[in-house]
Order: sequence, then C-alpha cells, then structure tokens
Amino acid sequence: MEVLGNWVAAVNEVLWSYVLIIMLIGIGAYFSFISRFVQLRMLKEMFRLVTEGVGQKTQGLHVSSFQAFCISTASRVGVGNIAGIAIAIVMGGPGAIFWMWFIAAIGAASGFVESTLAQIYKVRGKYGNFRGGPAYYIKNALGSTKAAIFFAVLISITYGLIFNSVQANTITIATETAFGIDRFAMGISIAILTAIVIFGGVSRIAKVSEWMVPIMAGFYILTAFYIVIVNIKLVPDMLYLIVSSAFQWDAALGGGIGAALMTGIKRGLFSNEAGMGSVPNAAATADVTHPVKQGLVQAVGVFFDTMIVCTSSAFIVLLSGDYTQAVNAQGVQLTGVELVQASLALHLGSWAPGLLAFFIVMFAFSSIVGNYYYGESNINFFKAKPVYLLVFRIFVVAMVLFGSVAKISLVWDLADLFMALMAMTNLIAIVLLGKYAFIALWDYQKQQAMGIKEPVFRASTLPSQKGIEVWKD
Repeated sequence: MEVLGNWVAAVNEVLWSYVLIIMLIGIGAYFSFISRFVQLRMLKEMFRLVTEGVGQKTQGLHVSSFQAFCISTASRVGVGNIAGIAIAIVMGGPGAIFWMWFIAAIGAASGFVESTLAQIYKVRGKYGNFRGGPAYYIKNALGSTKAAIFFAVLISITYGLIFNSVQANTITIATETAFGIDRFAMGISIAILTAIVIFGGVSRIAKVSEWMVPIMAGFYILTAFYIVIVNIKLVPDMLYLIVSSAFQWDAALGGGIGAALMTGIKRGLFSNEAGMGSVPNAAATADVTHPVKQGLVQAVGVFFDTMIVCTSSAFIVLLSGDYTQAVNAQGVQLTGVELVQASLALHLGSWAPGLLAFFIVMFAFSSIVGNYYYGESNINFFKAKPVYLLVFRIFVVAMVLFGSVAKISLVWDLADLFMALMAMTNLIAIVLLGKYAFIALWDYQKQQAMGIKEPVFRASTLPSQKGIEVWKD
C-alpha cells in the first residue's frame, strides 16, 4: 500500500506541477484570444443571464439556467474554498492570491467553451430531461467511444464516490472538533440526507441546490464583507501586498515568485474546475434557447468561485494580521481550516470556530449533492438499466458513510490522479471541438446585433451536424 501511495504521489507531482498547468493555461489563453476575451467583454450579458433565471418555473424534469448554475456551483464551492486558500497563502505567500485571480480570468474562457459544447451536444433523457457533458460530445461529435467511456468511468468514480467520501470526512471532523458530535452518528445523518436528495433525481438536486447555494455562499461572503468593512483601512495595504508579492523574488515571502505562481495557479485550477470536464455535466441539463447562454452562465461560475468565495477566505486570513505567527499549542504554524478558524476568532471572537464549522458543513454537503449528479449523468451515458443507477446511488451513500469515519489520504491522492487524467481527456476534446463553440458564439452575437433579445440556435448554423440531437432544425 505504501508503494502504491508513493507511486501515485510521484505521478501526481508531474501531472499537476507541469503537464496540466501547461495545458490549462495554454488552452485557456488560446480560447481567450480566439473569442476576443469573451469572459471579460460579455460580463454584463453573463450576469443578466444568471439573474434572469432566478425563480424561473420549469416544466416536468427540465432544469432552468439558474438551477444548472447552482448545481455546478454546489460542486465547485467546497471545503477547498476555505482550507485550500489558507494552505495556498502559507505555501505561496499572499502573491498566490494574485495568480489565483489570473488563472480564473484565463480559465473562464475554457469554462465557456466546454459548457457551450455540452449544450450543443446534449441529449434527451428517458423522461424528456436533458443530459450531456464530455463523455457525450467525445462520443457523439468526435466519434471516440473508448475515450468517452474512459472519461465517464473516471468522473463517476472520482466525483460520485471518492470526492464525496472526502467531503463527508471533512464534515464529521469539523463537527466533532467544534461541537463534540460523534463522527459515526454525524455520518449516519449525512448519509440519510444524501439519500433523500439523490434518490429524488436531478429535479430534486436542482431544487435543493437552487436554495442551498445562495444561502451558504451568501452567509460566508457577508461574513467576509463585514470583516473587510471593519478593517477597511487595512485593505489598500493588503491589496498592495497581494500584487507586490506575486512578483516578489524574496524567498522569505512564501518561497518567492515561483512558489506564489505555482501555488496560486494550482489552487485556482482545483477550485474553479475550468477545463476539467466536470461542470459541463451540469451545464447540459439547462433548458435554454441557445447553447451560448449556458456557456456564459458557467463562465460566471468560474469568477464567482474564485473572485468572490476564494477571495473571501483570503481576505479573512490576510486581514487578521501576520498569519505566519499563528501557531498551535505545539508551536507549529497553523494552516488550512485551523488558520481560518484562528483568523475568524481574531475578527469575531471565540465563538467563530463554531461558525466556520457551520460553513464547512454547508459547503461540503452542497458539494456532495453536486458531485453526485456528475456521476449520475455519466452512469446514464452507458444507457444502463435503472437497477444500475440504483446500485450507484447505494454506493454513493455507502461512500459518504465510509468517508465520515475513515482515514483517506491515499484515496485523496487517487482522486487527484483520476481528476488529472479526466481533465487531460476533456482538454484534448474541447481543443478539437472548440471551433463549434465559437461559431455558436458569433451566431449569438449576430442575433443580438439584429435586435433579437433571446437568440435561438439551429443546428444548421454549424458546418457539421454530427452528434447533434436536440437542436436539429
């Protein structure tokens, strides 16, 4: 087992430190230039599309654009937005936050492309609902069944099973530390709640996400906003520290520019998932008049995750003072959740660790719900009998219970490996298919220029209709 763990760690180091970073930045930059930085010049349209779907009524099992946004955000916004940011600051210094912002700005273009493609090549489910994602456009548009199966298996295991066990593990540790709740008892409660949600199918997942995501993110952002207002005089110095440290050669500041750059980029990629191939599974579910709408909505998700939620965590830590002096009883420097707890305690008082435990429970449970849907969508890709989906749901609930009490460091490393392979498969696919997303974008903008408020997409707009099912004329 130790040999396997060392091998997995070594492969992850190569993939995450070199291969994936080069691919994600290079492809994100390429998409940004080709689209004339769609993620920046169409920000106003992005926010319009997100807000217009709030409270929108849907028929049957259809999912609104806003509900699809909430499903993807539920998965994106997890414990990593709290603990991961604190770790990034300790390892890479304040400059890591600047590079985290940079990769979000670049990665949003990849997020736009993959989600637009998911909409173009989505299919109708048995009950009239929509589903899609990388496995679908890899098979139907590229004609590579083996690669599609490879992706579907990886994401089902990684998100549906492994990541959910990790999220459950985090919940039980947080509640045990803050409130003394027995981990197994908490695990049973989480497993029951998970079963109630996921056995209700995508429509119930969408409804739960629609109210849970705004509440959990809203409370956390308001907490950070209050801390910023109270410490408003310190904000200019903090922002200067973030920017200057990003280009600081002094090794004393988190290892200098190299550590800041690598740590910030990796943290941003882990958090916003742009280009990873996970979010398109949620994007495909939306019932919209044009694929570009959901591409733009999901690009907002990248900014929301990184620029708002992750930045909230960063500001909480950096405004607390010299984070390098925060140590535990043994004199070891604090990092991760412990550092955020200590920072909140300085800002708000001794009751703050309990508040953070509440945030962690909300963030982690929402991730369980969002992660599960990615697995379900890809189980359905195989057109398996209903009994196989039932078995998968049982395994998800079992992994939630297992993760609640287990030590899962090796499982986490395996998840990183699977996620890297999954991302590489998706990135190759969206580079090959990206031109169709841009043709759809030009069509959307052309219709808007003609005064059409709600552009409508037709398959004939594309030079090839291979793999298109829903949008046929």
